[in-house]
Amino acid sequence: MPLHKDDPKSVGGYKVLDRLGTGGMGVVYRGRSRSGREVAVKVVHAQYAEDTVFRARFRQEIESVRKVSGAFTAPVVDADPEALRPWMATQYVPGLSLADRIRERGALKDTELRQLALGLVEALRDIHRAGVVHRDLKPANVLLAGDGPRVIDFGISRAAENHNTLTETGQMIGTPPFMSPEQFTDARTVGPASDVFSLGALLVFSATGRGPFDADSPYLTAFRVVHEAPVLDGVAPPLRATLERCLTKEAAHRPELDQLAKEFADALPEGDAQDTMTLRREVLRAVEETPRGAGPADGTRPPGRRGRRLRPLLVSAGTAGAVALGLLWYITLGPGFSDGSRSPSSSSPGASRWEAVPTGWGPWRTTVGESAQRGEVNPLAPGGTGGDAVCQRYEDAVYCAGEEILPVRLDGRTGKTVWRSSLASAAAGEGERNNFTLLGVREGAVIVRHAVHPDNASESTVTVVALGTDSGEQLWARTVNDASVDSAVSGDLVLTTDRSGRLVTARDPRTGGDKWTVQMPADRYCVFPTAGSGLYAHCMPTDGSKESQVLVLNRNDGSVVRRLKIPYPSGLLGVVDGRPAFVLGGTGSPTLLQDLTFGTVLLVDPATGTRSMIKLATTYEGSVTLAADTLWITGASGQVTAVSPLTGEQLWQTRTGAEGSGQPTYDARTRTLYVVSASGRVAALDARKGRLLWETEAHAKRLASGEVTKSAVQPYGGALIANTPDGTVFSLDPAHPERNPG
Repeated sequence: MPLHKDDPKSVGGYKVLDRLGTGGMGVVYRGRSRSGREVAVKVVHAQYAEDTVFRARFRQEIESVRKVSGAFTAPVVDADPEALRPWMATQYVPGLSLADRIRERGALKDTELRQLALGLVEALRDIHRAGVVHRDLKPANVLLAGDGPRVIDFGISRAAENHNTLTETGQMIGTPPFMSPEQFTDARTVGPASDVFSLGALLVFSATGRGPFDADSPYLTAFRVVHEAPVLDGVAPPLRATLERCLTKEAAHRPELDQLAKEFADALPEGDAQDTMTLRREVLRAVEETPRGAGPADGTRPPGRRGRRLRPLLVSAGTAGAVALGLLWYITLGPGFSDGSRSPSSSSPGASRWEAVPTGWGPWRTTVGESAQRGEVNPLAPGGTGGDAVCQRYEDAVYCAGEEILPVRLDGRTGKTVWRSSLASAAAGEGERNNFTLLGVREGAVIVRHAVHPDNASESTVTVVALGTDSGEQLWARTVNDASVDSAVSGDLVLTTDRSGRLVTARDPRTGGDKWTVQMPADRYCVFPTAGSGLYAHCMPTDGSKESQVLVLNRNDGSVVRRLKIPYPSGLLGVVDGRPAFVLGGTGSPTLLQDLTFGTVLLVDPATGTRSMIKLATTYEGSVTLAADTLWITGASGQVTAVSPLTGEQLWQTRTGAEGSGQPTYDARTRTLYVVSASGRVAALDARKGRLLWETEAHAKRLASGEVTKSAVQPYGGALIANTPDGTVFSLDPAHPERNPG
């Protein structure tokens, strides 16, 4: 196609000759290098170039696709994801797309079909060996060159995914007639077998001119893909049996590529040399009939060339059909869908910043309900379906507990469940609910708040229990009344109340022995937030009519060093510039620092009580963490903001795909900020500039409903460990986040 007046003269040193096509994500040009090599250059549309999330994913995909190099793929030869308009240059393939070939001349004959089938098997083998899954194998993404097919467009489609502000549970990318069932029902499970399903559908289309699940609408097509048998009328018997196995609904039952190569070679006739030469001449003749612009000056055809125009040889990934939440409901008649994966690069930007992972560690994923090597089978959460899970790493292990989730220990290197607690009261009578709150892990003891809620009683029985980290056996227990004061772990102290709920005793984590006791103010609800090395009791009025009191306590004897008066509602963020910092907010959970709406930070001098009000640049909504003298704020939409608590100035703001995440985690060693969504999507940002380094696919088994606790991520040496409210726990390498947890 001729160039437009606003098209560039060159891109990345490649002279632009003409247009090959345009799509939702960008424009594809035919370009030529100074040496005369022809390339297809994809240039991203301006609106996506300005989006940091898209740019980061585009950067990741370029690195992934660079690893793919084979005789039947169009390799990346050059790229610049940091350009004003990011671009990627691939090998130029002179030939029709498979879609155009069938539309113009009908179904393929035996020799053509053999060459296509065996070439696509080789292409997928190269793609899968590089750790990439295509996810959108369709006729428009297969080019027919003289020496065989070429697979294209396995880059921009996933970079563009999730650009629209749909919910995390309502997105998928693909073209319905060629998508696998798992792409519709649970895209987190999509793997190489999904491409085998798409290959089967594509070959049925190539052999008959019709897809195996064709219908009048994409909704009905999707339903047929998930629920109905393929229509294989017109496919010859030897090939038909193989394609039936490719199109089975169960991914594990589909054939491997090596087996497919053998079966295709046996089922399809090889033909003779004359057949092959005739096929190549047809392809080349079609290319010769395609007008190629003479240059950017006037767009005229070169002299001596004439003929019809063909559809674009390269099709932008933006043409992939994006089917949203309504389609899911049509297919499954209910929720439970998660979006497709976005594979990060094998060598993330700034890879030198990452530290070595622990010896013996590998990526893993599990749930808090998996079978344990010893201890309880977990009758409270069969199948790992507990709720509101909280996990904490301690040394080389991860400890978790939650609503109807017995405390468990997971091996930090492998994810295996080492033990599950067998608390005596966990097997209490019928009609009782058990809630285990993980307070902390200190000095070889896992401290848990265990509440038993009888269905027909107004009061619960609450016990603070210490379990040995090695065995899960009970070390000590104390019955408490924490209706007015939260039990907590602060540093090397376990803080529990007496039966009156007013006296707080500091205990040794390992033995439960008393260290000191202090009385809390009356008519207040008190919590012990973590703030540097200090010990604070944040006591809020129960009726909301008074100011809050913050007691600054001496860790050694529990004496009250100072009483601070703080506006209500408020939450203690931490310590900045030697002063406790409080967020002042009218809505949300100030004490949990989650789901807040706030616009002011209060700094209090602990020695004099002097208060400084810092008005922020704007009102923020979300969860907040104070670290490295910076407020890190995550919004419900995945937006992450850095704000100075000393000046109120906004330092940077970046949008991620980690929607509904909990408080961000700051890693001082690598100066990296991590956020993780409720669906288990982890994003890493450069804490200084806010640049999105990488982002993973969703890892949660399911989306928890009505959760209070948000997802969390914790560094483990050079690795990361994350958990989601549904009880999913997984570990990944921040230097290689594309390596999927098993």
